[in-house]
Amino acid sequence: MASLTVTDEQVRATPAKVIQPAWVRIMHWVNALAMILMILSGWQIYNASPLFGFSFPREYTLGGWLAGGLLWHFAAMWLLMINGLAYVITGFATGRFRSKLLPITTSGVLHDVRAALTFKLGHDDLTVYNYVQRLLYAGIIVVGVLIVLSGLAMWKPVQLYYLVMLFGDYPTARYVHFFCMAAICAFLVIHVLLALLVPKSLRAMIIGR
Repeated sequence: MASLTVTDEQVRATPAKVIQPAWVRIMHWVNALAMILMILSGWQIYNASPLFGFSFPREYTLGGWLAGGLLWHFAAMWLLMINGLAYVITGFATGRFRSKLLPITTSGVLHDVRAALTFKLGHDDLTVYNYVQRLLYAGIIVVGVLIVLSGLAMWKPVQLYYLVMLFGDYPTARYVHFFCMAAICAFLVIHVLLALLVPKSLRAMIIGR
């Protein structure tokens, strides 16, 4: 029987498997930048007319004052909308969303949540998303759509009155926008923590392998 021993030279000669294609990596980091700019400038805008009994610390806001915050917010909005739309279209066109995010089952999510809480959730194959990842990534796409629509309703409430009607009224659109922002912040915290816990996933998002 032929020997199945793999030499170090053979291992080094074997090309690493591409985990994240170039278009995913580029759009991921552009989205990350746009989201951070929108969140920080959004906090500046929020402080001008708070919905609740608190304001965000000035050192964590962007723009310096209301007009400055609005300028940053609108600039980042176009970046996020264009890049986000390209990401969604490419994700569907290439079949990536279907292969990576489906199916999502209640039993699968509960199983992987229990495994994660007991530190037994495996990350050996980064090409396959677990059920928690599928739920988070699919959910953040939906949240992204809602925050864009509510933001447009707030930006042009007269011209885009049908969007305002979609949410019921202008104040409700503001609340939807705020809670979508909070959901995105929570997602970013969880996303970063998971990346730190599984460093090879961060490396894959940088170099692809």
